[in-house]
Amino acid sequence: MGGLRNLKRRTLMHVPDGFINAPVSLATGAVAAAAVAVSLRGARRELAGTGAGAVAGAERTAPLAGLVAAFIFAVQMLNFPVAAGTSGHLLGGALAAILVGPYTGVLCVSVVLLMQGVLFADGGLTALGVNITDMAIVTTVVAYGLFRGLVKVLPRRRRSITVASFVAALVSVPAAAVAFTAIYALGGTADVPIGKVFTAMVGVHVLIGIGEAVITALTVGAVIAVRPDLVHGARGLTAPLELRTSPLAAPADAPAAAPEAEPVPAAAATAPRRSARRIWLAGLAAALVCAGGISYYASASPDGLEKVAHDQGIDAKAEDHAAKDSPLADYSVKDITDARLSGGLAGVIGVGATLAVGTGVFVVLRRRKSAATAEPAGPGAEHPAPESV
Repeated sequence: MGGLRNLKRRTLMHVPDGFINAPVSLATGAVAAAAVAVSLRGARRELAGTGAGAVAGAERTAPLAGLVAAFIFAVQMLNFPVAAGTSGHLLGGALAAILVGPYTGVLCVSVVLLMQGVLFADGGLTALGVNITDMAIVTTVVAYGLFRGLVKVLPRRRRSITVASFVAALVSVPAAAVAFTAIYALGGTADVPIGKVFTAMVGVHVLIGIGEAVITALTVGAVIAVRPDLVHGARGLTAPLELRTSPLAAPADAPAAAPEAEPVPAAAATAPRRSARRIWLAGLAAALVCAGGISYYASASPDGLEKVAHDQGIDAKAEDHAAKDSPLADYSVKDITDARLSGGLAGVIGVGATLAVGTGVFVVLRRRKSAATAEPAGPGAEHPAPESV
């Protein structure tokens, strides 16, 4: 059973050490570092509710950003069967971008990949740049670009957000497979025909994309149903509310009525400041249940990349992970022999660690943005004390 547990814990598209040579690994590391730097700047605006297209109340997504990272970590443990002895599961780029914004979404998935590589020996440390480029950047950019395009042409309804989420998530997974094939063509360490790699990777990941799309659409739809104001991709969905004066409200000889009130912005009219605590607790509970319980029943079949790598010989020069002897390697707690308890406890620890790191990053970003944009009311106003970080 232990061997099966290790197989089912291997996660989709995580490139191990040895698949890609050093020069290309360094190049993708530079791309990933630049993208993360850009995302840090963009996430400050998204979390603070400022910048082009921002609306009142947008800053309420900030407390949820860390939770989104933890939720993605948890759901990535749920491998589902695809076909021919292959499994797949959520990548999360589309889900994160739609819920909390594309820049914050890149950071969410990057935090997940970092925690998986460091704590659970999942995804090579020298291949971290490859994994961030492929799983965080490509999926988020492709998914959110397609999502925004669909939202513009579809009717302005909540159902349209769910439909656009489904399509964007569906396309993002084979897009990541294409990106991996391109990276492998540049720096693959095994002599494998690229045509075969492309066909195998895209073929299986189109099927996996269906599962990604279902999970993403269900999650986005559930949040929209209870708190649409917390979904970044749904902002501006509701039409502005106008206050009108009925002609029957006053007699004909009454003085002229006051001018009609200015239209109230949609966000202010439909999204009053409410605590996100309930949905935060519900999301955390779902993440803990997925990672700590349901993950035990995940598919034991190898994931898409593992299956293709084995069948095509891509893994000929794969290397052992530097953290293979860590206490949480392969998503199990060392020295605990009960598979259910070991895997469940590892999942809970992973959710907690990802939540802590992710929340810490986003709180710091939010406070720095707030401190940077704080200005005195006038020449005689006192300068506010800088907010601690």
